[in-house]
Amino acid sequence: MEASTVSLKEARREGMRRSWYRFSRSNVAIVGLVGVLLTIVLAIFAPLIAPYPQHASAFVDYENAMVPPSRAYLLGSDPSGRDILSRIIFATRGALKMGIGVLAAVVPLGVVVGLIAGYHSGSAIGVIIMRITDIFLAVPPLLLALAVSAVLKPNLFNAMMAVSISWWPWYTRLVYSMVCSIKNEFYTQAAELTGASKSHIMFREILPNCLPPILTKMTLDIGFVILLGASLSFVGLGEQPPTPALGTMVADGAKYMPQQWWVAVFPGLAIMFIVLCFNLLGDGVRDTLSTEEV
Repeated sequence: MEASTVSLKEARREGMRRSWYRFSRSNVAIVGLVGVLLTIVLAIFAPLIAPYPQHASAFVDYENAMVPPSRAYLLGSDPSGRDILSRIIFATRGALKMGIGVLAAVVPLGVVVGLIAGYHSGSAIGVIIMRITDIFLAVPPLLLALAVSAVLKPNLFNAMMAVSISWWPWYTRLVYSMVCSIKNEFYTQAAELTGASKSHIMFREILPNCLPPILTKMTLDIGFVILLGASLSFVGLGEQPPTPALGTMVADGAKYMPQQWWVAVFPGLAIMFIVLCFNLLGDGVRDTLSTEEV
């Protein structure tokens, strides 16, 4: 028994080493991983890294307002005299909260609903679930998120809830399509013949075989969720001042274009950097998992 347990652990370690080797062969994926890790470090240690931590709150210094990039303010200052670099560093916290919080809510919900609908495909419960899913999928995510946010108090939590309402059907549809094919495999039919319960078949036999595509979609989606959250902040439906939010910073700085270009350009570049890094990481994970399946 102990020997089999040790061999299983060694096999898992060997599998992880092979996965990392395949992943590390992609320079683009490594760049994405480094960028994501940098973003996480900035978000966690923002008070220690930011040059002016006090500028992330209700701070005003009109004597240094609209200062172009310089030694004192590397990315310039905004109309209230606050350091843009410091506010961007603190704004990464809200961006990561949006991405991680939304996926933490929609992935379990979408996966469970997709499992139920796929396992009962053809029955009334499966048809009802998928028709409701189709209704949500028919509405563009940004439009649905804007509609939900508009009737709620504008803050980060409500923005996360609005995006979650528009995002869960994509995981339901993904899992549903996989379950419809997997449930006809021999090992699933064998589990049914041995008297295994429906929950055992769905969560112990079918779900593990759905994980690679789900993980791939998660890594690709987090960047798009952050971009959608920035879009809500841009129209004033996300985090509210004085809390820094990348979308809000871009919206406020757009009024001063093109003379004071740095007020809007650098927060926009920060959004592009975060989304791009998560997309590059997602591409690396997708390539790695697709190689393992082959």
